[in-house]
Amino acid sequence: MPTKIPGYDYGSVVHSPVLMNHLRSLEQAADFSEEDVKWLRAAGPVLASQAERIVDSWRTRIADHPDMMRVFFGPNGEPDDSYKAAVKKRFVQWVVDSCERPHDQQWLDYQDEIGKRHTPAKKNAAEHTYTPPVVPLRFLIAFSAVVATTIRPFLESSGRDASEIQRMQDAWTKSMLLQLALWSRPYVSETLW
Repeated sequence: MPTKIPGYDYGSVVHSPVLMNHLRSLEQAADFSEEDVKWLRAAGPVLASQAERIVDSWRTRIADHPDMMRVFFGPNGEPDDSYKAAVKKRFVQWVVDSCERPHDQQWLDYQDEIGKRHTPAKKNAAEHTYTPPVVPLRFLIAFSAVVATTIRPFLESSGRDASEIQRMQDAWTKSMLLQLALWSRPYVSETLW
């Protein structure tokens, strides 16, 4: 686990309003099973060793999309490099956490924190900066396609056979979509979530 990443306060964030039985229901809806946990754990060392390259590949795609890139801009209309660097470290850790962390209360609490950090409730709070106050939900949802589909070449570097790569890919995709469902909670009213 990380020694010190600014703003990475896993295990010490506010308790999520999402209950554990809601999480289990979402896991069931995503068909996320113990078998998927097994394959995420298998993917963990492969992805952890390449996590920075993975995030860099995603951020290259973000940089090519002007509307998405604006969430990293400061009040002067230019990219806020210190904000980008701080967020990147946590994004890299998210890749590792997605494979290694158990879906317990601390994990659930941190998913809620991640969701809030994309909304006016907490965006910019960890960095004490002034980038736009929200990452539009439409971009979180749409960009999940990139996060899901571009992981395969990194998994293939493990040298495992195609059926094992597919199981790791499937587990990654289910996990990522499950997390996206949890991150969407701060964007909507409780009656709609």
